[in-house]
Amino acid sequence: MEEEDGIVENTPAPKQRVGERLREAREAKGLDIDQVAAETRIPKRHLETIEAGNFSALPSRTYAIGFTRTYARTLGLDEKDVLDHVREELAEGDPNAVEKPTKFEPGDPARVPGRGLAWFAVLAAVILLGGVYAFYSSYFAPGLGPAPLEDPEAQVAANEAPQQAATPAPQPTGGPVVFTSEMDDTWVKFYDASGTRLFEAQMAEGDSFTIPEDAEGPQIWTGRPYALAITIGGRSVRKLTEEDTVVKDVPVTAEALLARDEPEAEAAPATAATPSDT
Repeated sequence: MEEEDGIVENTPAPKQRVGERLREAREAKGLDIDQVAAETRIPKRHLETIEAGNFSALPSRTYAIGFTRTYARTLGLDEKDVLDHVREELAEGDPNAVEKPTKFEPGDPARVPGRGLAWFAVLAAVILLGGVYAFYSSYFAPGLGPAPLEDPEAQVAANEAPQQAATPAPQPTGGPVVFTSEMDDTWVKFYDASGTRLFEAQMAEGDSFTIPEDAEGPQIWTGRPYALAITIGGRSVRKLTEEDTVVKDVPVTAEALLARDEPEAEAAPATAATPSDT
């Protein structure tokens, strides 16, 4: 409230930023940032960046939203409300955001297309109709066109030759399965069908692990499936998921990973019983 010359003016309180809201909630719970980093497995520097409201310093928009969701969930805040404000702050800091042009108003004479543009549209329509007429004329009456320049026998032989189907790009069919971390502090555990641990670590960015070929029913457990790139025989396949969720007991053999992109096999027809069967 400000009073000057008898005039009372209300000044709205500044809008609280997401980072300040998260920091105050953390301090209210008596947690320091190292404790939150250990519980959420989010690097401390990323948590400090979020509390500072500097979302553009994070690797990407996906990381900003995913990390903030996990942070808000840990503090018991409304995730949807927090993410709505994060998206608003991301939109405010986007240098490529431009103001949308106003809608076209037919009643404004200054925005009506000029005469030159109208003549150009008519000419384009005439050329289009001429092309359509020429196509249908050559298709339904091919004998009226000019004689072919090639040898007729060679042309017939070329027409009778079987067309080769385009060879699709080779797809991975097998080979070593390698998981590579694209982020720091990515916890992951690999184990076989009996529960025996094959590998467990807090992987740094660039660290990788190759599934042993003799492992029986290897599986994975991690809270950051979106941070793990997968290759089979040196060829990349899609990640387990892009969602910020925990995956556990997911098979990671080459056959299981490749089967995710294959259509389900049709059920085999039932065979009739033979007299010997009865």
